[in-house]
Amino acid sequence: MSLATPPLAAAMPGDAQVQAALQAAEAGQPYDPAAVASSPVAGWVEYASLRRNIDSLPPQRGQDFLARYRGQAVAEAFRQVWLPALARRQDWTSYLAAWSPAVQDTSLRCVALNARQALGQIDAGWTSDAQAIWRSSGKSLPPECDPVFALLAARGGLPPALRWERIDKAAGEWQPAVMRAAARGLPADEAALANDYASFFEAINERALNWPKTDRSRWMASQGLARLAKSVPVAAEAQLPKYAQALGFTDADRGRVLYQVALQSASSYEPEGARRLAAVPLSAYDDKLHELQVREAIARSDWAGALAAIRRMGDAQRSQARWTYFEARLSELTGDKAGAQALYAKAATKPEFHGFLAADRIDQPYTLCPLIPHDTPAAKDAVAQTPALIRALALYRIDRRGWAQREWDDALSRFSDDQRRIAVGLAEDAGWFDRGVFGLVNVGGKSYPDESRLYLLRFPMHHDATIRREAQRNGLDPAWVAGEIRSESVFDPKARSSANARGLMQLLPGTGAEVARKLGLPWGGADSLYDPDTNITLGSAYLRQLLDKYGKPYQTIAAYNAGPAPVARWTSQRPTMDPDFWIETISYKETREYVARVLAFSTIYDWRLNGNAAHLTDRMNGVASGKRIAFTCPLATPPKQ
Repeated sequence: MSLATPPLAAAMPGDAQVQAALQAAEAGQPYDPAAVASSPVAGWVEYASLRRNIDSLPPQRGQDFLARYRGQAVAEAFRQVWLPALARRQDWTSYLAAWSPAVQDTSLRCVALNARQALGQIDAGWTSDAQAIWRSSGKSLPPECDPVFALLAARGGLPPALRWERIDKAAGEWQPAVMRAAARGLPADEAALANDYASFFEAINERALNWPKTDRSRWMASQGLARLAKSVPVAAEAQLPKYAQALGFTDADRGRVLYQVALQSASSYEPEGARRLAAVPLSAYDDKLHELQVREAIARSDWAGALAAIRRMGDAQRSQARWTYFEARLSELTGDKAGAQALYAKAATKPEFHGFLAADRIDQPYTLCPLIPHDTPAAKDAVAQTPALIRALALYRIDRRGWAQREWDDALSRFSDDQRRIAVGLAEDAGWFDRGVFGLVNVGGKSYPDESRLYLLRFPMHHDATIRREAQRNGLDPAWVAGEIRSESVFDPKARSSANARGLMQLLPGTGAEVARKLGLPWGGADSLYDPDTNITLGSAYLRQLLDKYGKPYQTIAAYNAGPAPVARWTSQRPTMDPDFWIETISYKETREYVARVLAFSTIYDWRLNGNAAHLTDRMNGVASGKRIAFTCPLATPPKQ
């Protein structure tokens, strides 16, 4: 299966002119607005020009821009830089004229309240808005809010109850400085107590033994001890009994401390982990601690303990493919083979890492039910003609990704679910492949689980010929290389991480240079990693080098993500552990999920490339058995859109 560069990925007429105009505008050089007037992103060129001289921009010109582009993403982008500029000038009339209630930035919201105060617009609404910001967080708020809160207090808008509300929230966030700041307007005796609470967070002290025996004191003491537990669990555990007895801790108070003690100990599989997990009241357990208790027991090969921990989970968590699979594995290891078979069959219905492993255990085909939409040309055309989407794709073509994202979000806010899905397809046709990840399944805080079956959108393929060539050259499965690329960059050749890893396979420049040297290839510098052919060539060779070092693909994948030192530690701690258990007990959540993800993605790319797949168990172990497994959909008639 060979995929050429999508037709819409090529530069459209006008892109070069837009890029030149943008570069001139940002450099403060003259450009001809008429040359880009017909471009869908002409507003962004003007935005770039206005932003450069934002502090001297005449107010009327700024207002005109907001009016002309009202309702568009570019207007909101401009507002974000225009409002601070007006604040620096203290032009409060223009600030409020440019204001929008949709602005969420806390500092700008506080400046708006300062503007209203300066113009004499203080009323019940002002007080309510100021109080809403006060109670919005237990963390430190921007300095622009300080004069707002000072005026609010002077007007009687911060009664003790409201101050205590913020102090309690700050305690929940382990923020003693915020607690002290909020306490400044309390009556003297209350302020003294609040400050003593804050002192306990900074250094555990025995004055707390004489605090009033109230729910608040218990909350403060337990939160302070929990904060200590995060850094020194043994000290928090030792201190807990005397404070619990003196203040009359409830199970919830004790659980708050013991939760952190157990979390910090068991996460690194320390010797005291099991005991400390068992000491946490069941009422204090959440999904994270339930999972940790299972992993900690597996790390000690305590199969019965791990099985019991799974069975203490809530129904929703326990029914996840991961834990259904491990319940089956542990049931099998503890003698319940019949029960294990039923659980394997249940887990095998899920098209993910643990579902594929479960299918291997009972020799069943892999479950995969692709959802193939059948959209009419009219429906596609209607979405394609959406102005915001047109602007998003135009900006993406010229590598203005932040702006493209703004337009994309604006477009999606107006789309139905079907239109959003069509937009993802159009974006991928234009080479914007990560929209299949960020535009489906979980979008805008909502979940669309059926969209997980849109495999052709969620698992794009590109540079297929290069992937096959370099995989063959290095003795790798091309589906594995594709799975790595999907996990690392979602086929974005210009991806760059905060650690400076670059390109499709996210190589560090130093790694790229070293691999090129070993291969005897010329090194074109760090930016050469943005070239797809170069990146895949060097990335595949690097993957081969790691595989030669570690021998097993699952450990190789872990090393690709976490580096050699952690993998050496995990291997020395559990040298003979089965691969599925070894992966599950990786102490870095990111790496644990990464290994499972790459292996599952490799299986799905095998399906995309070949229609069937190597057994995931063989793939995980690097066994070239040649056996392939089919995919099946248990749905008699898969629903279509």
